[in-house]
Amino acid sequence: MCSNSPQQNSGQIVHPGERLGVIEEYIPDAGTYVKDGVIYSITVGRALFDLSNKKVSVHPSIDKISVPKIGSIVLGQVSYAQSDNAGIRIFKVDKKSLSGIFSGVLHISDVQLRYVESMSDVCNVGDIIRSKVVSDKNRIYHLSTKDKNLGVVYALCSQCGNLLELRRNMLHCSRCGKTEKRKIALDYGKEIL
Repeated sequence: MCSNSPQQNSGQIVHPGERLGVIEEYIPDAGTYVKDGVIYSITVGRALFDLSNKKVSVHPSIDKISVPKIGSIVLGQVSYAQSDNAGIRIFKVDKKSLSGIFSGVLHISDVQLRYVESMSDVCNVGDIIRSKVVSDKNRIYHLSTKDKNLGVVYALCSQCGNLLELRRNMLHCSRCGKTEKRKIALDYGKEIL
């Protein structure tokens, strides 16, 4: 963004995290934040450079943008699963689709009230999972699936990739016959994507 002059950049569309300038040149205004002396956009919108007052702001292009907040119910896809945590690529917040990319982490201690031995009993790469944002410490969304309505809503077979069907609280693959375990939501298979 800063490669051109401010007159050329004013009015251009910017995205969250896009560099707008430095605090030695501009005063950060609405729609911006500062990290290590650099001014960044906090929202999708038009960058506005007020040269007479040396201010930079971002005017949102959408009235209300959905971003994950503490307490939000989010829907996402499992991007990785390790022994004690899983990465979730969030694509919906409170039933609203997102235009940006947000990631969250589900730790094994936030899965359910009783002991869980491994994240492989909770979710697998490619699964669609509903969770709740419990923290945004260090700009990382920490997620939980402790409520009954939270958990995997669609799961893929780890052997053949087929969509798993729910039968008697277990997930079965109709293609290869494999049975798998997950922390499933009460409405498994019914979430509208």
